[in-house]
Amino acid sequence: MPDATGTNAFHDAYRTAMAHNAVFVAIEAEGQHWTVKADTLTAGSGRRVTDAVNDAIRSAILRLVDAREVDFGAYTGPVYFMMHGVRDEERARELAAALHAALHEDLEPLSRAVPPASSLR
Repeated sequence: MPDATGTNAFHDAYRTAMAHNAVFVAIEAEGQHWTVKADTLTAGSGRRVTDAVNDAIRSAILRLVDAREVDFGAYTGPVYFMMHGVRDEERARELAAALHAALHEDLEPLSRAVPPASSLR
């Protein structure tokens, strides 16, 4: 996952994703915390997140919000996803990788990274 901290790094990573018709997924440092960002528009106009995948991602993000692992103002898709307030870079990378896999129809990494609500507390 690219570290897109700073305007230039963000624009470089975003442009690279667009140039390769790939889903943009990156992490970004924000003071003591990290943000995970994903945007499916970079993959082209034909790219669509299925309802099942979007529901799984939305549910995982809301579980993270409920567990106070990410901030309340998270974006839950279906085109743009963002999670602010992730505690450290390692967790941000884990969540970004899980989100990336989910956006490519592989929900298993997301299930491992964000277990059922009872396991998060």
